[in-house]
Amino acid sequence: MAPGPFEAHEVDLHGHRAVYRVAGSGPNLVLIHGMINSSRHWQAVAERLADSHRVIAPDLIGHGDSATPRGDYSLGAHAASIRDLLATLGVERATIVGHSLGGGVAMQFFYQFPQLTERLVLISSGGLGQEVSPLLRGAALPGSATLLRLATRPRLVGAIAAGGNRLRSRGNSTGVYLQAVARALGPLQEAGSRRAFLETLRSVIDVHGQRVSARDRLYLLGDMPTLIAWGERDRTIPIDHGREAAQAIPNCRFATLPKAAHFPNLEDPGGLAAVLGDFLNTTSPAFIDDSEWGAVIEQRARGRLRRAA
Repeated sequence: MAPGPFEAHEVDLHGHRAVYRVAGSGPNLVLIHGMINSSRHWQAVAERLADSHRVIAPDLIGHGDSATPRGDYSLGAHAASIRDLLATLGVERATIVGHSLGGGVAMQFFYQFPQLTERLVLISSGGLGQEVSPLLRGAALPGSATLLRLATRPRLVGAIAAGGNRLRSRGNSTGVYLQAVARALGPLQEAGSRRAFLETLRSVIDVHGQRVSARDRLYLLGDMPTLIAWGERDRTIPIDHGREAAQAIPNCRFATLPKAAHFPNLEDPGGLAAVLGDFLNTTSPAFIDDSEWGAVIEQRARGRLRRAA
């Protein structure tokens, strides 16, 4: 069938507005956006995959058109919200895809709900190493709320975007970075969005870099079809994080996108959709029940005890 429109829908989750977008039909494919982004940023990818999958892209709480309540903005809270959204949609299992912060959410979703996860895809993902761009480290500092309010003035955001467009049109790679900065600042002009952004950011990043790491649990992905994809020009999170994680995960695929920086879904949606489509078409969905999950953890623990002895 031809790809359908990337339609937006709204549900009430625990008294708060949750927005998600859907396209196509078939096996369920969940696309989780990164920090400050929204489900809209998946549109070009979703429409390319909607001929073979039911693509579901939620707006994380505090992002996009979803509500911005005071509350928990940790990775685990975001993962639980996605679980609740999928439950309201009658989705029992799905392939989970996450970009940047969404990669951390995707990993948390798998760790908390392995029985719901068929495959895992991490795109320029957080949670795989400490290093992160100075811009994000600075945003986590005390007092950054005032600076952020000043930085999100429409005139300044417009000037940054225009400068990025000019540089990119001349072939200067700095233009891509400035465009990304402008794209990130734009949604933060509302006070509630700024607060949600800072609470989400500070749950995963401090002045030293990323403070949440999944490296000690990558072994749990041994039986889960896993793909890690990265933009080769990424200046936000080092590509080496992806390479090292792929080496630590048994049978993990690793793909790079030469045309993309930190936002492959926007900078090279065709290339990213092709990589995702190949992965989906050449792997079989996994099924992990609770008893198997316990056995994996117990086996790892026994192995460590034997090595210690």
